[in-house]
Amino acid sequence: MHAARRDDPECVRQRAAEEGEVVVTLRVTASSVGDTRDAPGAESLWIRQFRRSLDPAVRLVCFPHAGGSAGFFHPMAHALNPSIEVLAVQYPGRQDRLKEPGVTDIGELADRVVEALGERLDRPLALFGHSMGATVAFEVAVRLEAAGVVARVLFISGRRAPSVVRHEEVHLRSDDELVAELAALHGTEPALLRDEGLLQMILPAIRSDYRAIETYRCRPGSRTSSPVLAFTGESDPKVDLDEVHAWGRHTSSTFELATFPGGHFFLTVHLPAIVAAIEGRLGSTS
Repeated sequence: MHAARRDDPECVRQRAAEEGEVVVTLRVTASSVGDTRDAPGAESLWIRQFRRSLDPAVRLVCFPHAGGSAGFFHPMAHALNPSIEVLAVQYPGRQDRLKEPGVTDIGELADRVVEALGERLDRPLALFGHSMGATVAFEVAVRLEAAGVVARVLFISGRRAPSVVRHEEVHLRSDDELVAELAALHGTEPALLRDEGLLQMILPAIRSDYRAIETYRCRPGSRTSSPVLAFTGESDPKVDLDEVHAWGRHTSSTFELATFPGGHFFLTVHLPAIVAAIEGRLGSTS
């Protein structure tokens, strides 16, 4: 008997299941085990909870990147102080929502998330979004504020400001070119990008996500009164510093920027520092 190669797709999936790996886009999608929920009954179709806080001081709603899932925030949920309760958003078209149509419009997606939050708005709220999720978080913040709920902080990761447009058309590329885009971002196990069966299953949702974010246009003058704290990787090909600084135009409160070594998925490497920054802004109690 020969030992399985560590980069074999099945081996990668097994490691993800055993270790609870949920750090990258396809790693979570490859195994529903990565989306384990530690608080049965404390979720909806849209909102997932990995650790329940009996009396949270604040709820942090987290929005994943294009192609990502709620499970991406599993490590963050367990790293943060229990006084900060993490609610992770699960977009349609992936994992247990695989048979649903994918995301097509960022505004409609934000509407659905606001609706899904429902009774969870009884505590102070903060929002965290990575990449595409940052734009969704912003649109959710604007909608919540219109309803009288102002987020304590809007945490932005790896994304340019809503008013900054790059005319990208990744969603129109071939499957091979779309896979190459994912590989270039270094956020996916290479073995999973060679798994043809898996790719056929998940590429439609990824393409749909890219279409939604690439065709998104911010309403002129749209902004929030929540303070904005942006995180970015120094070598991120998807955003430059000027594009991140432009977030300051979308808040009537304060804007701060924290930079880290690394590319688009810098936050998976620097999670402890990001957790510390979140706790510093939101406060934490033992």
